[in-house]
Amino acid sequence: MTTKIAILQMDIAFGDPEANREQATEKIKEAAKKKSEVILLPELWTTGYDLSRFNEIAEDMNGPTHQLIKDLASQYGVTIAGSIAENDEGQYYNTFVAYNATGERILKYRKAHLFRLMNEEKHLLSGNQKGSFTLENVPVAGVICYDIRFPEWMRTHMLNGSRGLFVVAEWPKPRVDHWRNLLISRAIENQCFVIACNRVGADPNNTFGGHSIVVDPWGNVVAEGGENEEILYAEIDFSAVESIREQIPIFQDRRPDLYE
Repeated sequence: MTTKIAILQMDIAFGDPEANREQATEKIKEAAKKKSEVILLPELWTTGYDLSRFNEIAEDMNGPTHQLIKDLASQYGVTIAGSIAENDEGQYYNTFVAYNATGERILKYRKAHLFRLMNEEKHLLSGNQKGSFTLENVPVAGVICYDIRFPEWMRTHMLNGSRGLFVVAEWPKPRVDHWRNLLISRAIENQCFVIACNRVGADPNNTFGGHSIVVDPWGNVVAEGGENEEILYAEIDFSAVESIREQIPIFQDRRPDLYE
């Protein structure tokens, strides 16, 4: 059984949640018309990296963005995911959420690894929970941008049975080759699907690289975006993970006794 994925590779209006909610709503509607079952948005898609204003523009878990995504997910019968600036009583997080086709929140993951090159550690707190969740009975995981440079964090989720890795990002254009190579490596070494959404456009400090991508468990690129706004579509079969893991049984052949 296949799953139809839509990746919303979009530009983000810096520090303007209302404008971003409006454009995301239109893109979600468009993706839903194509019978997409999962719609993935970028990292911090409502605010961008306007971190110094999170006290004004971040929201709690009952805020307007969450209500919008719940409503759209249930209206169109899709799972919608992406990361949102979270305000938890004056403490700020970069939080990956997913809402399923009934509008139920099935993921809340606060970014574990904060990126110093974009000053996250000066404004945000890191999370302490895993990104594991279930997508139509398939165990998967969600992580955020810089997280993919920590292969042990990806493997932690795979050891819990995840067959897919959803990644949301604002990955800068000068290092977009790292983005592609890291994601392909994460797919090969974990024998899983990687579904990754990166933004495009620019903010006052960075230009972003796009190249949202879907990679299969062999490391083959199923679909890849360019450097402009677009909706990237792919259809994947999570059951392929099991057969590939049987062919090369890396999880059975691990030597964790040596890895300390």
